[in-house]
Amino acid sequence: MIKHLNTVNLGPVPTMDLEFGERLNLFTGDNGLGKSFLLDIVWWALTRKWPAEVNARLTGGQKALPVNGDGTAKIGFSFSGKVKQERYESEFLKKEQQWTGRAGRPANPGLVLYAMSDGSFALWDPHRNYWRTQEGMDIQDRVPAYVFSPKEVWDGLQGENDTRLCNGLIHDWANWQQKERGALFKNLKKVLEALSPSVAEKLAPGDLTRISLEDVRDIPTIRMPYRQDVPVVHASSSIRRIIALAYFLIWAWEEHKQAAKQRGEPSTKQVIFLIDEVESHLHPSWQRRIVPALTSVMDSLSGDAEVQLIAATHSPLIMASVEPVFDSEKDAWFDLDFEDGAVTLHHRDFEKHGNAGNWLLSEAFDLKSSRPVEYEQLVDQAAELLDNQPTADQVSAMRSKLVQALGPRDEFLFRWRAICEKKGWSDDSHKPPA
Repeated sequence: MIKHLNTVNLGPVPTMDLEFGERLNLFTGDNGLGKSFLLDIVWWALTRKWPAEVNARLTGGQKALPVNGDGTAKIGFSFSGKVKQERYESEFLKKEQQWTGRAGRPANPGLVLYAMSDGSFALWDPHRNYWRTQEGMDIQDRVPAYVFSPKEVWDGLQGENDTRLCNGLIHDWANWQQKERGALFKNLKKVLEALSPSVAEKLAPGDLTRISLEDVRDIPTIRMPYRQDVPVVHASSSIRRIIALAYFLIWAWEEHKQAAKQRGEPSTKQVIFLIDEVESHLHPSWQRRIVPALTSVMDSLSGDAEVQLIAATHSPLIMASVEPVFDSEKDAWFDLDFEDGAVTLHHRDFEKHGNAGNWLLSEAFDLKSSRPVEYEQLVDQAAELLDNQPTADQVSAMRSKLVQALGPRDEFLFRWRAICEKKGWSDDSHKPPA
């Protein structure tokens, strides 16, 4: 598990220092403050490769560069290795345009998975992305990591010399279903069910189909609650996101076990899962379930391995959904803020807010209210009016605007009426006394 990360002269925050929770870590903050950038750095710290270095087709996951070109840029980190805790500090070499690192193979941090917000995926596997020793020297003659563009998740990943690194979701799913490869297809069905939006709307594989005369592939389908089988390539963006997650998790763990068996080594005891914008494309009903569901799925797939989840989110529903499971002894919440013209990172205490609306008003999202901006301004004007000496016409006009804008159960509307009554302004006439 990654334990600690510190950066100097990188990204929006000049200096960062993070102590991760061993189980669940959440990053919140406005757009552009560095959440995705932080996940990229965590991936690099654990694998020593930037995603776009491995797969140039990616638009994200680029190499981190110093903000101040003349200043020293550093990344320091520590994590639990195969045998002991490992510590590194890397410095950016301006002439070489590279980050320094300890010579030889990286320490083994376990299985590292990264789901990026655009549908790309990356995997580092200690049994497949390893170095071998020859004549006392460490030689990297394996793929440094498996990094998929969104299209390659579905259609497969090619290596050098036309080697096939992964067959892709469409081929593997159809193959598992046709051959009824017990554990794999059963796992797929279980994971899809666990990641479903609700108990009433369970995702399940439908019958294989063909989608055109020109495409000879058997295409998997999703059986919708209304009993129609929809080809996965025609499914909604939310469903494609979830089935890609399900496939990626199953494929990564199954191939890891196969590689461990071939090498005569045990499966890893550590899994680190990075996921950016975990709520991406998901309906609110789905957002309320996704993080606990992912945690459950990871635990069930990896057996007795320790699982660390590091997720970035913009969603108050995501934050509300973790309240029942958040443990301050094992989990952590990091919040990026824009304060006094600078971006800052806070390791905040996790306080329960009870519902998503209250989370909108918390330090995670910093909103004054959950109302539309125009209604928020109207409420401010109404509050200011009550602090002065309004005329009868002003009070009546404001009441009409409030009733038209706010719901009948709105808290401010209740307070407005109570103040009117307290001041002797009849709720019928809504006029101040003469």
